[in-house]
Order: sequence, then C-alpha cells, then structure tokens
Amino acid sequence: LHGTPFYNLGVYHVRMPGEVLIVGGGLIGSSIAWRLAQKGTRVTIADAGNLGGEASHAGAGMLSPGAEFDGPSVWRDLGLESIRLYPSFVEELQAETGIDVDFRMFHPEEGVVDPAALLRALCCACESRKVRIMREHVTTVEPRDYDAVVIAAGAWSGHIQVKPNVTLPAVVPIKGHLIGFHLQPGALGPVRRQGETYVLQRSNGFLIAGSNEQDIGFDRTVDAAICEDIHRRAAQLFPPLE
Repeated sequence: LHGTPFYNLGVYHVRMPGEVLIVGGGLIGSSIAWRLAQKGTRVTIADAGNLGGEASHAGAGMLSPGAEFDGPSVWRDLGLESIRLYPSFVEELQAETGIDVDFRMFHPEEGVVDPAALLRALCCACESRKVRIMREHVTTVEPRDYDAVVIAAGAWSGHIQVKPNVTLPAVVPIKGHLIGFHLQPGALGPVRRQGETYVLQRSNGFLIAGSNEQDIGFDRTVDAAICEDIHRRAAQLFPPLE
C-alpha cells in the first residue's frame, strides 16, 4: 500500500498500486471506467455530484460528427471512427446490463441515442464491475498516487490542478437550450437538421428540438425568448410542431 489516505462517505480508503483515477463521471468518464474495469483494472470515479448529472444527461443525443465540422480535421476523423464503433459499443453495453439505450442509426455516419438511458446503463455496468465511486469535488490531483489519471470533468476540467506543474487546456462552458414535445412514436422518422436547428425523436415519442449556443458561463436559467425562437425554427423543419 502507498499514497495518501482519504475519506469517502465515512469509509476509510487507501490508494493502491494499479488504480486508475477518473475525475468526472459523465458519459465519457463512465465509459472509460467501464472499459478499464472490463480489463481487470481497479478504477475510481471521483465526481462532485451524481454521475452524469451535468451536461451528459441534458444532451439531445445526436451523433453526427460529419455535420459538426466545416472541413477535414483530425477531430472529424476521430468522430467518424467513433460512430463506426458505436453500434458494437452499444450492443455490448446492452448485453451486459439489459438496459435499452434507444440507439438508432439512420445513416452510416449519423445516429441518435438517449443520453439518460446510456448513463443508466453505464452506471449499472460500472457497479457490476466494482468501479468505486467517490463523491468528492476534486480540485487537485497528484498523479503519482495512481497508475493513471483521466480528467473527464467537462467544463470543470480547467479548474483542476494537476501537480506538480501540469497545465490543462483552458475550458469554458457553452450553454444551450432544448425544448421538448410529446408526440406519437414514429411521427418524425429520421433526424432533421438545418444549420443550428434540429429535431429528433425518442422511440417513446418524446421529440427534442434545438438549439442555440451562449458563452455566458455557468448559467442555468431558461430564456423564454430563445425557446420561442427554437420552436419557430423547429416548426419550419417539421410543421406539425406549429
């Protein structure tokens, strides 16, 4: 045993060789934790709140990397490779947990998934693989205490100090609005998208329309005028929403 002991919900733990720390338990952090645990790695997820309780559960779930970039780039290539791997990733996760994540592909390079269901499945998979969850707001990390450290804290990643002198890239939160409609299942069909406007529908009929982007910090207020604008634009794509 080595490293610095810490307290977690009243239980005493000691960091051990071979452990990987993942800071942030959203979709990315939980996915990495599951994959590592599958290989027999001891994994701890540190998150200040509920796993996936921030941006992960609020996303529409649109998977369309090709539409996110104006031209060729390494990020576009990585996104396209990811969407090619996604069907097997989902199939394996659903088989392990028995949870349907409502994943559908309408095109080889475009799909949709329910982020909330995906989070439930990943949490279940991590639990069954004995991933340790540490409810803690991590502000400082000492990598020498672990075999590896993954920073997956989303918009909060830039606030984490990695000792002794690792500088993380600057990260800022980008706020967006979505609005929802209860419709009959199958009313929409494939995702419709034009510019920044899109509409997609879950298998249960719930339809999501978006979106906008605002660089205004960690602001959670809902702007009724923006919602009205999204409604207007969404109705142009799918007239029944009028």
